[in-house]
Amino acid sequence: MSEITVLVVEDHTIVRQGIVSLINKEDDITIVGEADDGRQAIKLCREKKPNIIVMDLAMPHLNGIETTQIVKKECPKTNIIILSMYSEEEYIFKAIDAGASGYLTKKNAAEDLIKAIRAVRDGKTFFSPEVSKTVMNSYHLMMKKYGTLDEVSEKKKLTSRELEVLQLIAEGYTSKKISEKLHISTNTVQRHREKIMRKTGIHNVAGLTRYALEKGIIELE
Repeated sequence: MSEITVLVVEDHTIVRQGIVSLINKEDDITIVGEADDGRQAIKLCREKKPNIIVMDLAMPHLNGIETTQIVKKECPKTNIIILSMYSEEEYIFKAIDAGASGYLTKKNAAEDLIKAIRAVRDGKTFFSPEVSKTVMNSYHLMMKKYGTLDEVSEKKKLTSRELEVLQLIAEGYTSKKISEKLHISTNTVQRHREKIMRKTGIHNVAGLTRYALEKGIIELE
């Protein structure tokens, strides 16, 4: 069996060290890099081209969902396993929609991570048991309510750019700083702000910050 190369992305040092220690026990799995935020993860993915990225969902500057979307465009052969505190359907479906091949809750990571890495390497998907249950329950409820998944409304869904702007707003950046970080004009940032507020129905920074916390876009340190 060929060697599996893994990039570990987690902003909490102790948690990241634990993940690395767990993976290093396996003879056929090699850590090729570590990152503590999404932007660093994208840079390392371009350089190292790992088979798999094991990545936290909530990270500063660029969260796991947004990072997954970018990685799948730039490094399509790299598969992604999301690690998260959250097992709610909203986070799970966002991760799947972004292109993740696995989703594990952190409380079960020690038991499931190596199995997940091997499954994803073989072209399969892997979910923690409670995540699988959530996915199936939600699927059946949507089928009963809408008939088909295509009938689920997308009108209020934030785009990847809007999610990126929302995260930076919630992290306290001004429109000018956001424009510099994303290399877009302040007018474009303002248009994104207006769309985010219209879609969420929230019209102040404090409210948007609470919304970002509730949705797992940012987390409290």
